[in-house]
Amino acid sequence: MLFMIHCVDKDGAQDLRAANREAHLTYLKGFADKIFAAGPLLREDGEGMAGSLLLMEFPDRAAVEAFAREDPYAKSGVFQSVEIKAWKKVLP
Repeated sequence: MLFMIHCVDKDGAQDLRAANREAHLTYLKGFADKIFAAGPLLREDGEGMAGSLLLMEFPDRAAVEAFAREDPYAKSGVFQSVEIKAWKKVLP
């Protein structure tokens, strides 16, 4: 099943995000076969990151929640919120 993982950074989390970026990318590489799409959300000015959006395949909600909980960004406190929703690809 595909899931959307929508993460919003805490205000002022830029330094924390930068400090954990390599660990986050290494973590994602371990799940490369499950990633449909992934990338940072940008601030309105386009000059910085404001969160993350991932579309990933997992067998169930428990698996996606475990993945999200163990993300180095989540573990280091980058995120203000994390929302997980089941998602269905329709187009294209």
